[in-house]
This record gives sequence, structure tokens and C-alpha cells, in this order.
Amino acid sequence: MSITEIYLLAMMMIFAVPYLVWRLLNSDNVAPLVVVQIVGGVLLGPGVLGAAYPGYHAFVFSPQVTLALNGIAWWAVMVFVWIAGVELDLRQAWRHRGESLVVAGMALVTPLLLGVGVALVLLGWQSDWIGPRAHTWQFVTGVGMGCAVTALPILVLFLEKLGVLRSTLGQRLLRYASFDDLAIWGVLALILLDWERIGRQGLFLCGFGIAAWLVRRVMVRLQEGDRWYASLTWLLACSFLSDWAGLHYMVGAFLAGVVLDAGWFDRARMDALREQVLFAFMPVFFLSTGLKTTWTVGAETVFVAAGLLMAASVAGKLLGVGLAGRMLGWPRGDARVIGWLLQTKGLIELIFANILLDKQIISNQMFTAMLLMAIGSTMLALPMVRNSHLVPARAPAAIPGGPLRE
Repeated sequence: MSITEIYLLAMMMIFAVPYLVWRLLNSDNVAPLVVVQIVGGVLLGPGVLGAAYPGYHAFVFSPQVTLALNGIAWWAVMVFVWIAGVELDLRQAWRHRGESLVVAGMALVTPLLLGVGVALVLLGWQSDWIGPRAHTWQFVTGVGMGCAVTALPILVLFLEKLGVLRSTLGQRLLRYASFDDLAIWGVLALILLDWERIGRQGLFLCGFGIAAWLVRRVMVRLQEGDRWYASLTWLLACSFLSDWAGLHYMVGAFLAGVVLDAGWFDRARMDALREQVLFAFMPVFFLSTGLKTTWTVGAETVFVAAGLLMAASVAGKLLGVGLAGRMLGWPRGDARVIGWLLQTKGLIELIFANILLDKQIISNQMFTAMLLMAIGSTMLALPMVRNSHLVPARAPAAIPGGPLRE
């Protein structure tokens, strides 16, 4: 078979297998298609399919095919992260900064501290978890932030399924997640600081500030059709320069989106673009992520690490939001719903862990454990919220900063 034919066979597996499993199991209420696709990427990776059928796995996912798939995956995740940055409504979050900072801060710091504790325990257990180029502080901070991540795109998907996206509850959750997202990317940039490239990184950050100011002035003068092309060019330039500076191209992609206003683009068209990227391209990213999973330290060890991370992540979010709820006088039970919804990790956790792995902050084993933690915690969110009976399938709007019920 030619490389083209093998590539098409791999693409068919990437799209067909997770979809068939999702449809046959009817798992949408527990695991949406995007979660099944993430799981599918792990199953098609070397840890499962590669272990069961090594010859077939090496034939389908040869270096040439993997390189072609990675090209699609890079572009898909760049556009996806850029969209997440554009949709980050910091003005709305800042208008309600008092309440939002309390909730977002507690929802971030508590799982971060518990995650740091787990990272230190794992390092004391064995040294296979840390990447070859990482300092200890980078590793433990990266793992801790991995436990604190909230996936804004997956949160939007879950809020749509619950029918509360446009309600006051939904908008509150988006504000909390927006502050956390900004903090997470800021800490990630700090973790990635490379003292050998500190001159480049300083030049990039200073140049980015000037360039962002100029881009904003130009964008408001363009027609919307031209803004799309200009913004994608801006995305590519930021990603290239960010990677050149040693920060990672996905950091540049996020920054390229953050400085643009969502109001400059038609909402329906932006929603359609996000859905099409998620539908037509991101499954390739999930597969490329699965190809990085490994079990060389033993599957049992990796699952134990994933369980500890998941306990820190879930307990940290629920505890942090619970404390914030008490400080703000929320009715009993409301913090539990918000805590579980802020628990969703999914895509952003994959992106975050991929960056740490690419920069050799974490090992392949730690990457696998973080990926399993992201899958498990995300799959828990919807069932736990629905079982609370506080948010029915079509929930009423909530009082700003107050109870979830009418």
C-alpha cells in the first residue's frame, strides 16, 4: 500500500471507531463524542493497540503517516486555542470582578496546592515522572496547574447540554472559568521561561504588546470578511514567534486570540467555525495525543498516579468552590453544582499536558497519568450535576451571584 492509502486508512480509523462506539453505547449523557474521541486516541495509541497488535500499529501509524497527522493536529489545535482566546470575555468578568475573583481564585488555588502535593509524593516515589529538562519547581507547578485546569470549550458544551448556557448561571460559570484560564496560561508562560532564551522571550513579550496594539487599531478599520483572514495571519505570526522564543506555539495562539474582541466577528460564524474544527480536525489531534501515551513504568503505576491526580483535582475544585460559596453566602448545594461544572478538563488539559511534554517538563508516563485524570474527571461532571437535582435538563436563570434556583 502507498503512504497515501495508509494515511487514509488511519484517518478512517480516527473518525469511524470513536463515533461508532459513541453511537452504540449511547453515552452522550456521560461522555460526549469529544470525550469518546479522546479515549479513542488513547486506545489507538501504543499503550493499547500498539501493545495488542504491534505489527499492525507500526504499519498504520508509520513515521511518515504520523508526521502527516501531526501537521493537521498542529493547525487544528492552534485554531481551536485561538478561538478560545477570542471568546474569553474579560470585560464581562471584570465587571463582576469581586465575586468572580473570589470564586475563580479559590477554584484555582485549592486544586493547585493539592496537585503540587501529589507531584511531590510521586517524585518521592520514583523519578520517572519528571521530564529530562525540568527543574523540580517547574514539574510540581505544572502538575498542580494541570489539576486546576477548567476547559472553557468543554464547559460551554456541557452548559449547552444542560440548557443553561445563556442563563445567569451559565454566564457566571463562564466568568469564573475565564479568570482561571487567564491565570493558567500566565503560569504556563512562567513555567516555560527558558533562561537560555530569556532575551528572545523578553523581545517577544515586548514586541507582542506593541504588535497587539497595532493589530487592534487595524482590525476595527477592516470589514468583517477581511478580519477573518487578517486574524488567521496574526495567529500564525504569534504562534511562530512564540515558538521561536521558546514559549510554545500554543501560547502564542492563545495570546493572538485574547487581544481580539469577540464582537468583531459574527457570533454564528464563530460558533460554526469552532464546531467544524472540533468535528473535522480535532479528532486528529486526539489521536496524535494518544500516540504519546506510554505504560513503560507499568499500567498499574500509571493508574495509581492518575487516581491521585484525579482525587486532588476533584476534591480541590469542590473544596475551593465550597469555601468561596460560604464566603459569598450561597445556598447549600449551589457550590457543589458549580464545583462539578468547573471540574471539566477535556481539551484544555490535553493541550496543557502536551505543552509540558513537548518542553520535556513531564515524562511520557506523567503525560499518560494526566490524560487519564482529564478523561475521568470530565466524565464525572455531567452525571454528578444531574444527580444533584439542582440543575434540571432545562434550568431556569439564576440570580447573579446568588442561588441557582428561582
